Amino acid sequence: MMRFQVLVFVVFCVKIVAANVEGDALHSLRTNLLDPNSVLQSWDPTLVNPCTWFHVTCNNDNSVIRVDLGNAALSGTLVPQLGLLKNLQYLELYSNNLSGPIPSDLGNLTNLVSLDLYLNGFSGPIPNTLGKLSKLRFLRLNNNSLDGTIPLSLTNITSLQVLDLSNNQLSGPVPDSGSFSLFTPISFANNVGLCGPVTGHPCPGSPPFSPPPPFVQPPPIPTPEVKSATGAIAGGVAVGAALLFAAPAIAFAWWRRRKPQEFFFDVPERPPNEPPLDWPTRKRIALGSARGLSYLHDHCDPKIIHRDVKAANILLDEEFEAVVGDFGLAKLMDYKDTHVTTAVRGTIGHIAPEYLSTGKSSEKTDVFGYGIMLLELITGQRAFDLARLANDDDVMLLDWVKGLLKEKKLEMLVDPDLETNYIATEVEQLIQVALLCTQGSPMDRPKMSDVVRMLEGDGLAERWDEWQKVEVLRHELDLQPLPNSDWLLDSTDNLHAVELSGPR
Repeated sequence: MMRFQVLVFVVFCVKIVAANVEGDALHSLRTNLLDPNSVLQSWDPTLVNPCTWFHVTCNNDNSVIRVDLGNAALSGTLVPQLGLLKNLQYLELYSNNLSGPIPSDLGNLTNLVSLDLYLNGFSGPIPNTLGKLSKLRFLRLNNNSLDGTIPLSLTNITSLQVLDLSNNQLSGPVPDSGSFSLFTPISFANNVGLCGPVTGHPCPGSPPFSPPPPFVQPPPIPTPEVKSATGAIAGGVAVGAALLFAAPAIAFAWWRRRKPQEFFFDVPERPPNEPPLDWPTRKRIALGSARGLSYLHDHCDPKIIHRDVKAANILLDEEFEAVVGDFGLAKLMDYKDTHVTTAVRGTIGHIAPEYLSTGKSSEKTDVFGYGIMLLELITGQRAFDLARLANDDDVMLLDWVKGLLKEKKLEMLVDPDLETNYIATEVEQLIQVALLCTQGSPMDRPKMSDVVRMLEGDGLAERWDEWQKVEVLRHELDLQPLPNSDWLLDSTDNLHAVELSGPR
C-alpha cells in the first residue's frame, strides 16, 4: 500500500513539474507581448497549472495541447521557450501584430498539427526546423514579411494538407517534390521573388517550361431519366480544397491544362452506373468547400463573395479534389461597399433571407448558402426538392430539420443510398453546423473561418449549446401573448436595423 502511495505521489510530482515548465514557457511569452485588451490577464505565474488560464487547453495529463490567441490585438515577438510545449498540437496566433523572426525552436513541437501565424508582421526566413514537424497538417504563414527561400525540409512533411505562404517576400525556387507536388499557385501567390513551374516564372539558368498539352474537352455527362437521391452531391477535397477562384480566370484555365488527364465537371446528378458518394467523401467535401469559401472571404483583398453557394457549384476532378466554381455571380467586396445590389440573383433555396428581402449581400450570404449545401450533402436532395419534402407537412425546411434532429430521427435525413454506412454522431454534428449557418440573422451566423474550425472539431459543442439556449428563450417569447392586439405581424420584426437598410 505504501509503495502504491509513493508511486501516486511521484506521478503527481511529475505532472506538477511538467505543468511548471509549460507555465513558465507561456509566461515568458506573455512578458514579451503587449496586450491592450487584457486577453492574457488570467495568465497568472503564481498558479502552478496553466490549464486554468483562458485560451489554453490541456489534455487529461494537464499538459498544454492548444494555445488559441488569434485575433487578440497582441504585439511583440515570440520566445524560444515555446519549443518546450512538447505536447502542443495547435498554435493559433493569427491576425495579431506580432513581429520579429519565427523561432527555430518551434521545430521541437513534434506533436504540432496546426501552426497558424498568418496576418502578422513576422520577418526573416522560414525556419528549416519546421520540417521536423511530422504530424503537421495545417501550415499558414501568409500575409507576413517573411523572406529567404522555402526550406526543402518542408517537403518531408507527408501529413501536410494545407499550406499558405502567400503574400510574403520569399524568393528562389518553389520545391516541387514530396508533399509540395500537390499544392497549387495560391499557396505561393504574391511572392515576387519565387520561381518555378508552379509560379509560371522559370528560375534563372533553368530550361524554359515545356508548352502545356492542348486541353481536351471532356465528354458530356449523360443525363439519366431518373434522378438519383444523391443528385445534388458534388465535390471531393484534397490538399485542403485547392481553391482556384475565377479571378483571375487564367488560373483556372492553367490548372485545367496542367492536368489534362483530369477534367473538372459539375455534378447535377449522379449517372446510374456510378456508386453514391460514401460518407467520408461527403465529409471531405464539406470541409474542403468550407476552406475554399473561407479563403475567398478572409484572404482575398478585396474579399470575394460567391453569392451562389450550392452543391452543384462545387466542381471536382477524378481524384475528388474540390474546387469552388461558377463565379458568374461573384462580387468583389470593397470595405466601403454598401453591399447592395439592384437585382437578387442566385438559386432558389440557397438565397439568404436578408439578400432576398433587401438585396444586401455579404460573406454571411455565402454562409447561409453553405449551410443549405451541407443539408444537400447529408440528404442527397437538392434544396428545392428537400423543401418540398418538408412542406408536405406544412413545415418550413429548417424547422423540419430541427425537429428531426431533436427527435434523433436522423435516418429520415440521411441519403437512403448510404443505407447504414455513416456515423450518426458525425451526421448530427454536420446538421448542427448547417443550422448554425442558416440562422435568420446574418449577425448570428458564424464566419466561414469559424465553420472550418467547427468542422475540424474546435468549438462546435460550445456554440451549439449557446444556440440552443437562445432557441429556448425565443420559443418562450413566442408563446407569450402580445401586449397589444392591434400589432401587425411582420416578418421583419426580428431583423436587426442594419438588415433593413436595403434599397429604398
